[in-house]
Amino acid sequence: MSGPAERHEAGLEKTLGHVFSDTSLLQLALTHPSRSHEEDGSRGNERLEFLGDAVLDLVVAKLLYEAHPNWPEGHLSRARAALVNTSELARRARALDVGGHIRLGRTEERSGGDDKERILANVFEAIVGALYLDAGLEAVFSFVRREFAELLAEGEASLERDPKTQFQEWTHRELAATPRYRMQGDTAVEDADDRFRISVEVAGDEWGAGTGRTKRAAEQEAARAALAKVAADE
Repeated sequence: MSGPAERHEAGLEKTLGHVFSDTSLLQLALTHPSRSHEEDGSRGNERLEFLGDAVLDLVVAKLLYEAHPNWPEGHLSRARAALVNTSELARRARALDVGGHIRLGRTEERSGGDDKERILANVFEAIVGALYLDAGLEAVFSFVRREFAELLAEGEASLERDPKTQFQEWTHRELAATPRYRMQGDTAVEDADDRFRISVEVAGDEWGAGTGRTKRAAEQEAARAALAKVAADE
């Protein structure tokens, strides 16, 4: 790109704290598949999203490992899940004003795709992938340390961000039972935000249900619904 587009992305680079040597990487990271499919039939930022997801998991894992030397593996895994999930990544993307830079197809643009959690989270991961390719792992460490500093420093409070963990702790304490997650449906529509529908049950009673692009995301939504029921009943 050139001209106004370059200036537009320069503003995002300032927010990200990194000037890209290869600006095409950032442009690709911001290109949603709906836009690239309209233009040339390609898949947009999906490969960068895949890479960024893996890099982000590694970096967050290492930072948690260093920050909490006395935590067991279970605590570290739960904290990482609390930091690296769709809602949290979308929140970080909004804080960086990423939505205003995403290149969307016509349909997604009309439906407000620049503020959809899944799209924002995917673009955030794609940006991490682009940053890794452009400047290496240390650049990603610097970025993640800055953007997740508050969450990384929260200690055991960060474990409470995972709704599945919260609900399981409540059921163990109040009902002496463990929640079970049951698949209710699979649309088989790849990349659909509501592909999987999953319910959460305790002792045979349904407490909540949720949908998500992945089974894990649907389970988290089901647990969130169950927690809302708990709060309403108290």
